[in-house]
Amino acid sequence: MAESKLVPQKPTGAFVGASWVALLIGVSSYLIGLWNATSMELNEKGYYFTILLFGLFAVISLQKTIRDRTEDIPVTNIYYGVAWFSVIASLSLLVIGLWNADMLLSEKGFYGLAMLMSLFGAITVQKNVRDMAVFAEVEKTENPKRKLLSGQDIPVPTPGSTNRSSSNPPLGRPE
Repeated sequence: MAESKLVPQKPTGAFVGASWVALLIGVSSYLIGLWNATSMELNEKGYYFTILLFGLFAVISLQKTIRDRTEDIPVTNIYYGVAWFSVIASLSLLVIGLWNADMLLSEKGFYGLAMLMSLFGAITVQKNVRDMAVFAEVEKTENPKRKLLSGQDIPVPTPGSTNRSSSNPPLGRPE
């Protein structure tokens, strides 16, 4: 049985944009909420800020290790386990902190949802960055042509090639 190879798909502009918007809205909402929290002491703000940074790093690391394993790139079981532990720890620390915080339920919900939106955005942005890099690499090896501004393809000059023959008019921009 022949082994099938996955063909990378370039993410759509809408998905890339939505991912970045989710990440920016989630992180900025969380940080604005911390900045405006008048009843919270500075050490509490630092705790929640550190959890955000830890969580963002953890989900990006986990997404990368899962993707590496899918693409048969070696990942040690220890690192894979640490990545999962970090995600679970950051979410647990957030839940424990919010459970014990002296805040309204609406504030607790706000921080929880802003954190989850930030983590989702970080995962999808990292996935899109990796997908676009893989897609660009495949395109470079399978289709070694460059695009002109007008959208027309011309072959990339090879070493030792000469100018175009006069029978073929130049396409794209005038030289």
